[in-house]
Amino acid sequence: MNQTSASSVDLQAAARQSMLDNGFHPDFPPQVAQQLAALKTHPPQIASSGSILDLRNFLWSSIDNDTSRDLDQVEVAERLSNGDIKVLIGIADVDAFVAKGSPIDQYAAEQTTTVYAGVHNFSMLPEQLSTGDTSLLEGADKLCMVVEFVVSKDGNVNSSNLYPALLRNKAQLTYNAVGKWLENGSPAPDKVAASPDLKSQLKLQFEASQALKAQRIAHGALNIETIETRPILSHDQVMDIVEQQKNPATELIENFMIAANGVVARLFENRKLSSIRRVVKTPKRWDRIVELASQQGGHLPALPDSRALNDFLLTRKAADPDHFADLSLAVIKLMGPGEYVLEKPGDTEQGHFGLAVQDYTHSTAPNRRFADLVTQRLIKAALASSPAPYSDADLATIAQNCTLKEDAARKVEREMTKRMAAVAMANRIGESFNAIVTGVSPKGTFVRVLAPRVEGLLAQGQQGVDVGDRLSVKLIRTDARRGYIDFARER
Repeated sequence: MNQTSASSVDLQAAARQSMLDNGFHPDFPPQVAQQLAALKTHPPQIASSGSILDLRNFLWSSIDNDTSRDLDQVEVAERLSNGDIKVLIGIADVDAFVAKGSPIDQYAAEQTTTVYAGVHNFSMLPEQLSTGDTSLLEGADKLCMVVEFVVSKDGNVNSSNLYPALLRNKAQLTYNAVGKWLENGSPAPDKVAASPDLKSQLKLQFEASQALKAQRIAHGALNIETIETRPILSHDQVMDIVEQQKNPATELIENFMIAANGVVARLFENRKLSSIRRVVKTPKRWDRIVELASQQGGHLPALPDSRALNDFLLTRKAADPDHFADLSLAVIKLMGPGEYVLEKPGDTEQGHFGLAVQDYTHSTAPNRRFADLVTQRLIKAALASSPAPYSDADLATIAQNCTLKEDAARKVEREMTKRMAAVAMANRIGESFNAIVTGVSPKGTFVRVLAPRVEGLLAQGQQGVDVGDRLSVKLIRTDARRGYIDFARER
């Protein structure tokens, strides 16, 4: 396919069709518009009261992707007299705007997740809410549920609390800018450079997050590195595909969210309340992970052991960083996908194998995930000592649908990633690239080009190659409609 035909592919239409094919309904029903109009006329009362703490004077900040507008959380930290660090996570109070059983809630319950299709975001909530009223945008007073916890020097969470609050995001920051500053001493982002207090605040948050991470690693959390890409768009046309790097800022938020979700899960456990948990079960294909480690000179025990697996992964990352993302992907596939489950009081906790935590729910992204909105309602009921807003049967059904729709969302995102990569590569037919063999199966032999990070089929010269082999390949064909990229081996 040449550049002209590639540019003629309507990626917006392809994304919409992929949504439909995978069981989503990309259009909001008319009742949603009516509810939004009513909310605009009669918004929820956000004035501080005795039951809602006024924390607007705290130096809250957010860190998210460069283009994100659906901001779910903000953070602030404080050094205590004994050296521990108190961390506060403000989570957008979406429930205040989206009543249970309302048209918007019914739509969110069906979709369960925002789908990021590259050329378009299919929001679980109307953008009037998710990127406006319920988004923690800089400079606006917002209702939140606050998760507070204290991190000791050794990374343990020693005490915690949850409560409603009114707050204001003082600095809307991005992963890329903050990450580069924290990682290698690059110039601080303008907002950070202009505020010594914000600079100290972020360094304190980073210190707390690293202590949390060290504690999880000591308990066997896996050091996994996957490759994520995003398109560079110009007037809705894909110009290039670039790699999104994990950095200290993404780690900071990840570590805080894991800790906050653990605090919420333990609230339900301590009060003997049912909830939805996010679990990655002990790998059923552990024997294949053991075999994979053996092929690369490692040794794992016969029974699943996350700490031993992480030690092996760290060794391989140091020995062969170029292939580590491919090894990580293989381990992720063999571990199996995460899923949502009902957990009732007294149930044996299944935990999250990859994170090495037993107490884990999803609560920190109610603008983007329905499970988090449900959890927010459960938190409010627990704090008020009110009856649970959902029965066990309700929670089991919601958990199952969230798992199914999350799997479907990944399919949409994978399909669109392939199509966008094919468009971006269409004008490079005949060029040579360095590549690594990432898969050999009856379906074909697949390679990943190192720059740009795109995958395709080795359509010619695949005989005798195996996973991990490095090749020089030539791009011979693309098909943006089907998301196909074909290479031929050169040597």
